[in-house]
Amino acid sequence: MKIIHTAIPDLLIIEPKVFGDGRGFFFESFNRRRFAELTGHDVDFVQDNHSRSVQNVLRGLHYQIQHPQGKLVRVVQGSVLDVVVDIRKSSPTFRQHVALELSAENRLMLWIPEGFAHGFLALTESAEFLYKTTDYWFPEHERCIRWDDPSLAIDWQLKTAPTVSAKDAQGKSFAAAELFA
Repeated sequence: MKIIHTAIPDLLIIEPKVFGDGRGFFFESFNRRRFAELTGHDVDFVQDNHSRSVQNVLRGLHYQIQHPQGKLVRVVQGSVLDVVVDIRKSSPTFRQHVALELSAENRLMLWIPEGFAHGFLALTESAEFLYKTTDYWFPEHERCIRWDDPSLAIDWQLKTAPTVSAKDAQGKSFAAAELFA
């Protein structure tokens, strides 16, 4: 496992060591002890989620204002543009974002600690997205920032308007959103 730092120091790309041959491949997608050694975070994941999206579906930007979740995310089929926004007012990278492609082919994972809004766009005909969380989903505490908020200036690399859920279409502007201290 190798750690790759992003422009936001708390967001870490994790590149697993993949063992492949004519039969296929194997890699360890999570090892708590090794994760803690490399990232400095001894996490206790309590929930795993798996979503499938068709091409051009955009989900996000989601977070929980109470019961915030750290997430370890990866793609097991297809590819997505993964976007994470720092919504911690006290952070030197407040309001900044990181966008990167996660795919079944590159096998990269992204560690997203608490205090970030997260979303992704399905780039391929379909994409299956897995993520581990450090707290449970509490729908009453879930919040959504508009994916297209002009103040964030996120380049989603869209060719056409994305498909979003009714909930995401009602997301708040960054200026109106509840944020972390």
